[in-house]
Amino acid sequence: MTEGKMTFKNQNVLMEDRNRVTITGVENVDSFNENIIILKTIKGRMTIEGQELNVGNLNLDNGSVKISGVINGIVYSDKDSSQRGRIIEKIFR
Repeated sequence: MTEGKMTFKNQNVLMEDRNRVTITGVENVDSFNENIIILKTIKGRMTIEGQELNVGNLNLDNGSVKISGVINGIVYSDKDSSQRGRIIEKIFR
């Protein structure tokens, strides 16, 4: 483990009544607004879509975030998908 950065092994997603979600294994919040939140997690990029979304409690020291609002969907994308896209672009130039 490098100094100043914790390494998480597990990720949990706990949703309550489609109005609250608690997520562990969060490394960073890439962007957010009231309709979409994009997180960098140990299992890949996570996109949360909904309405009136609010990041209520963010603790990057223990890798957890609590989000409230109307949650319409949670989608994972591959951790390396952005790098794969760049490689394909370079091949077909």
